[in-house]
Amino acid sequence: MRAVVARVTEARVVVADEVVGAIDEPGLLVLLGVHADDTPDKAPLMARKLHELRVLRDEQSCATTGAPLLVVSQFTLYGETRKGRRPSWTAAARPEHAEPLVDAVVRELREKGARVETGQFGAMMSVHSVNDGPFTVLVEL
Repeated sequence: MRAVVARVTEARVVVADEVVGAIDEPGLLVLLGVHADDTPDKAPLMARKLHELRVLRDEQSCATTGAPLLVVSQFTLYGETRKGRRPSWTAAARPEHAEPLVDAVVRELREKGARVETGQFGAMMSVHSVNDGPFTVLVEL
């Protein structure tokens, strides 16, 4: 699994002119990609890492502040661009493999008490965010 995590002051996901997930206070926007070889045992590890990642102001985490997370599935994080000009998606998990793992990460976060909003898996989404800093990190398991 791979996640691009941005500290934001607000963020939302729009599908067909409808907001499907939003946070309107400081928190984390998480673009989450699933690799074809990822297994369900990675979901709790990723959830814990995201929840406890100390990237909020004053080196705080969502676990310590209660800040919300907006989790958006993003298969393109596994696009291979080393050869040619057209990305290859072979490393990205197929939707039927990826969706349950994205759902598992969200479920694990909620079980930890995190406030979590989501995008819509497989939909054409418009992601709007106001980066804080900007502060963006890559989390990889």
